[in-house]
Amino acid sequence: MTTTFPDVTISTDRLVLRPFEEDDVTALTEMMNDENVTAWTSVPHPYTQADAHSWATRQSHAERTEGRGIVFAVTEFLTQRLVGIVHLQNTNWRTRATEVGYVTAPWARGEGYASESVLAVAQWLFRDQRFERLELRTAADNTASQQVAQKIGCISEGVLRNAWIVRTQTPDGTWTDTRTDLIVWSLVPEDLDEADEYDNTYGYEDDYSYRQRADANGYAVGADWS
Repeated sequence: MTTTFPDVTISTDRLVLRPFEEDDVTALTEMMNDENVTAWTSVPHPYTQADAHSWATRQSHAERTEGRGIVFAVTEFLTQRLVGIVHLQNTNWRTRATEVGYVTAPWARGEGYASESVLAVAQWLFRDQRFERLELRTAADNTASQQVAQKIGCISEGVLRNAWIVRTQTPDGTWTDTRTDLIVWSLVPEDLDEADEYDNTYGYEDDYSYRQRADANGYAVGADWS
């Protein structure tokens, strides 16, 4: 039984989703120190250059090689600038199910990049990797992340009460932990088959290539990507 994802790059009309590289360290450091990322994820704060270097050169790649999932650096096709992360994690190879987390850089919000990149990964996951379930978990107050789930066709399945910790900023600028509920969303292959509004065209080159026409505007920070 296959227990690792292939080393692939996924392309859409506007984005290239590829493995992280050492050249991403500076942009990754800036992105992960954004206050929205600090609030909704469990990444270290402050997020240092050393943290970014470890993630870009070692940790993100180990997610794939050790069978836990796969991490994509989301970059603009034209500028090659890092604009986000999509991370498949907690993968169950027996049930062919995995969980997705996502982050969008502050300089790339309002462009629909989160929904475009997550949908591209979902299409690849179901149609090429033959997975049967993609799960998302969003903090109860993270409406931006919930909008991404809705835009790509996810179904809300219920609430995990008091299941997550978010961070809120105090008046003096420090951060404090607060417990919150998690909303569980899912996407299965039939959801994409029934609501395929994106005029998809597939092609194979040296790696897997997927192109789509995006229809979404918004941004999201996923519940977790660590």
